[in-house]
Amino acid sequence: MAKSLHERWLALAGITPESIRLGDDLVARWSEPHRRYHTLEHLTRVLDGVDEFGGYADDVTAVRYAAWFHDAVYDGGEASGDNEELSAQLAETELPVLLVPPERVAEVARLVRLTKGHAAAEDDRNGAVLCDADLAVLGGRAADYAAYKQAIRQEYSEVPDELFRPGRAAVLKALLELPALFRTPVAVERYEKRARANLSAEIAELEG
Repeated sequence: MAKSLHERWLALAGITPESIRLGDDLVARWSEPHRRYHTLEHLTRVLDGVDEFGGYADDVTAVRYAAWFHDAVYDGGEASGDNEELSAQLAETELPVLLVPPERVAEVARLVRLTKGHAAAEDDRNGAVLCDADLAVLGGRAADYAAYKQAIRQEYSEVPDELFRPGRAAVLKALLELPALFRTPVAVERYEKRARANLSAEIAELEG
């Protein structure tokens, strides 16, 4: 486990044989060779975002656990629609072993499932922080957004263009239809305008 991630996980979960085992398992999952975007680098960036926006959350500990689990199960192919549900179920199975309280386990699982569409309710402060951290890449500058697009395409390399392009465009249109892509004040100011421009440009490219 990379030192920074190792330290972050143990600071969150405590130092016990079970927490060490689970941390190693999670890092192994995020290191799977078929991943191109949903990697340890993405996990690190989401955790950084939770740190940055976390003052807005009602339970930042639950949000941090959700960040670790939100793409712990990841398949970029035809089974990709089950990723969030399977990741949530993994959290529901593993977190009680760490003696995480049931209400927090339930909140972590809810947050992981929320990342399927990122449609956080207006009063969902935990969901706002996790979704903003996860979607921050959408507000990246041109070179960063181009690298993100390329990595996503590589994760779906088995899907032919004639299926990938309309599917990807539908996902991006659903995001644009959200009342706001970002909810925390810092993320709104920093990312909202550029993210909408990036999404619109990619949709035009996909449909061109």
